[in-house]
Amino acid sequence: MTRRFSLPIAAAVAVLGGGFVLVSLLMPGLEEMHSRVLNWAVLLAALALLLGLANLFQVHWQKIREGDQRFYSTVLLAAMLATFGITLWEGSRAEIPMWIFSHIQLPIETSLMAGLAASLTLAAARLVQRRNTPLGYTFLVTLFILLLGSGPLFGQEIPFLTQRVAPTINNFLATGAMRGLLIGVALGSMLTGLRVLIGADRPYGG
Repeated sequence: MTRRFSLPIAAAVAVLGGGFVLVSLLMPGLEEMHSRVLNWAVLLAALALLLGLANLFQVHWQKIREGDQRFYSTVLLAAMLATFGITLWEGSRAEIPMWIFSHIQLPIETSLMAGLAASLTLAAARLVQRRNTPLGYTFLVTLFILLLGSGPLFGQEIPFLTQRVAPTINNFLATGAMRGLLIGVALGSMLTGLRVLIGADRPYGG
């Protein structure tokens, strides 16, 4: 009963908040209130992030208690608590948090990107193997050119690829495709927002 009663309230808050932000973008004189509402949204997003971290902590703590993948969960929770405590005590711009970011988080992200590049290359090869089309070969050749032009290969740099071919592909073809994707995402976000405002979709309450 309480949940059913709270659904119209959640819908009203979502519709009124979204409608006010939309109107404040179109009408002058509401810039201050617009910024204040956006600041509230940022605070709510930060609170949601903290709740997500708390849920992650609870899940791995439960795994430690049950003995399921205890080692990995222990390492994750220890790293989480140590990083959070050091950053909270010294600040995010201090020497130790920056060292953690530069020597731990950044190498891990780089390794993940390298794994993603290898997976993409394998997927392109399988695509050409299953569908023998000119577009598949074009995609595979372009991928290899970008990989070879992204940096030195076995300590040797290929100037023609790194200085001309790869930058041309990145600046014209990849950038154009990226802008098209961003335009599509923006239009989809606008349509989703309008559906939420008119009450057709209710992601906030089911």
